[in-house]
Amino acid sequence: MACAKLYFLLLLNFVGLFVNVYANNLSPNFYSKTCPQALSIVKKGLDEAIKNEARVGASLLRVHFHDCFVDGCDGSILLDNSATIQSEKQAAPNNNSARGFEVVDSIKAKLEKACPGIVSCADILAIIARDAVVHYGGPTWEVRLGRRDSLIANRAGANKTIPAPSFNLTNLTSNFAAQHLSFKDMVVLSGAHTVGFARCTNFRSHIYNDTNIDTNFAKSLQQKCPKTGGNNNLLQPLDLQTRFIFDNKYYQNLLVHKGLLHSDQQLFNGNKADNLVQKYASDQCKFFEDFAKSIVKMGNISPLTGTNGEIRLNCRKPN
Repeated sequence: MACAKLYFLLLLNFVGLFVNVYANNLSPNFYSKTCPQALSIVKKGLDEAIKNEARVGASLLRVHFHDCFVDGCDGSILLDNSATIQSEKQAAPNNNSARGFEVVDSIKAKLEKACPGIVSCADILAIIARDAVVHYGGPTWEVRLGRRDSLIANRAGANKTIPAPSFNLTNLTSNFAAQHLSFKDMVVLSGAHTVGFARCTNFRSHIYNDTNIDTNFAKSLQQKCPKTGGNNNLLQPLDLQTRFIFDNKYYQNLLVHKGLLHSDQQLFNGNKADNLVQKYASDQCKFFEDFAKSIVKMGNISPLTGTNGEIRLNCRKPN
């Protein structure tokens, strides 16, 4: 293994997170008695899904991110439209973009059969995020569990709080700070873009209007993404080198001005993020270590616990 000390370091770092995590009643052993097979059921379901479609793990990692940025990690992004709910799935950052919900449905159905009414949809997303990163060759971490599910969605919140591909560094910094995530958290969590794809509409402005992009790279993308039309076409991997491997190539791309999104390349643009990008580009072990710490921190944003919320029986609707 390239990062021989990684998991020991992660263990030490998680000790430091103990007080904060348990203050919110989250625990890696939350289902050890009530549903001891929960983690293996989720992993098996995700592995099968990725075998059928390689990119779905990256899509679900993004779903966890978009869930946590809207009123905390409460599974609200999974709710469908109803007479009383305006689904976050139709918010601008998610519409025709957030995907993989049928995988969550399948895993939830298996969990309900094994241990009815026990495992929350919010926790399923948190477990999937870890398992997806590991599946693609990235770091592992202990997932803190015990989140409960929201009864409502917040489409307006999704439109407001999920970071946009058009954001500059100031926008990104304030956006993450609003979630009590640091500047370093922002830079390292952006590294999740080492897997996954983007639609033409999300990088069109960058390839036609920006100057901090490699000219040949921009021209090659212009052949696939016209100035008008094709907004929802899935055209380009976020990491042009290793689209299905979780590694530090994302940062290496930024160093040569081949970040796909405007918001990506903002992290290496003659500003205070440059040093972190250079560090992660040259040290994959450090990227893995810091990513694991930051995603645990993100997963701890405002969870519903105790008697708040509920354990949904169907992730798409309240009980």
